[in-house]
Amino acid sequence: MDAAVKLDRFLAGVERRAFRVAQLALRDRDDALDVVQGAMLRLARSYGGRSSEEWPALFFRILYNGIHDAQRRRAVRSRIFGLWPGGRTDGEDESDPLERIASRAPEPDRELMAAEAMRHLESALAELPARQRQAFVLRCLQGLDVAETAQAMECSEGSVKTHYFRALHALRGRLEEVW
Repeated sequence: MDAAVKLDRFLAGVERRAFRVAQLALRDRDDALDVVQGAMLRLARSYGGRSSEEWPALFFRILYNGIHDAQRRRAVRSRIFGLWPGGRTDGEDESDPLERIASRAPEPDRELMAAEAMRHLESALAELPARQRQAFVLRCLQGLDVAETAQAMECSEGSVKTHYFRALHALRGRLEEVW
């Protein structure tokens, strides 16, 4: 199979999950879209020639770097423009476009319960320290193994295990009444 086709398939398969990760971290739809598109473009341009087994870790490293850059830009912007009248507030349109897609599930009550549980999970994830949240998302939600997660987070496998364990412990404590 042609490398470009493989890369297209990889990017198509990771796009929604990457958007969800970026939106969880940034809480802004437009910023999340920009970060995901930038990560996809950078992977294609800079690392498209590498082996397809390397793409998941590389992509998520690029994605998280983009998220951190966007957060830094937002912090600087808020320091500069936050005092001006009519400045942007943090509560602007945080709705998830994926939740507005019509479901084909035959049982709406189950979907409602799942959506409520996901809201609780997203809220609990937002309260975690950044490295714990990153380890949890990459390991649990993205399905990367410890070595790939360590490569994506640019840390040791032991650090990944520690961050992931602490995230699980904190999430269990916060979500025990929901799950």
